[in-house]
Amino acid sequence: MNTLITGASSGIGEALALECARRGDTLFLCGRDEARLESTVKRCRALGAPTYGTVVDVTDRDAVRAWIQASNAIAPVERVFSNAGVGTGVESDENVRRTFDINVGGCLNTVLPALELFRSRGCGNRQIVMTASIAGYGPLKSCPSYSATKSCVKTWGLALRGALRPEGIKVSVVCPGFVRSRITEKNTCPMPFFMEADRAARVILRRADRDVGLIAFPWPMRLATWGLSVLPFRINEFVNRFLPEKVSAGRPKVL
Repeated sequence: MNTLITGASSGIGEALALECARRGDTLFLCGRDEARLESTVKRCRALGAPTYGTVVDVTDRDAVRAWIQASNAIAPVERVFSNAGVGTGVESDENVRRTFDINVGGCLNTVLPALELFRSRGCGNRQIVMTASIAGYGPLKSCPSYSATKSCVKTWGLALRGALRPEGIKVSVVCPGFVRSRITEKNTCPMPFFMEADRAARVILRRADRDVGLIAFPWPMRLATWGLSVLPFRINEFVNRFLPEKVSAGRPKVL
């Protein structure tokens, strides 16, 4: 399979690239850090996979479109992982805007040109896998911007799945819990059911292969966040008061 992955230089994206390489996929990888991306590319090539790495900022609409088109010219892209994302940390003006630009804007910049390619082809393997988060199940005061952006990706992706079904284009949304990544490395809160990235990648690929629409794991975290999301808001708000901060000192003190 010809697979394109954004955010492939670390975390889940890197783990997905390595798992796909073991399968013998042709890989098109992008990331912002040239050194980390090159390391991933070398490891994938060592596994025997034809691998192309390109430094791309997913917030640059034109650059992402050009990269996707160039990749497709080498080998018709069949599966797209819109995976690039960031955590917010301190909820400052700059960080909040950066979170939305990358987590939402970067997803739009990846998925929309991929859809154009898939529609122009009209048949064959065509799948989009969008990385959201367990945090996208509901408003979390511990990470307002992050949970909001991941909720947006989750809702858009699941709606697209239904809208694109008549065209034969598959869409899956991934909502992982705590997985080893550059985001979770900064967390100071408890991280129950913590999972290594390689294990998470195997879960994602196995379920994407089966065309599972919502790939949410681990199940205890999925159950807990779903339960919180369906509570009446006043109860949800009360429970939220007791959630620990994801990053210590991440919220300015009110004097």
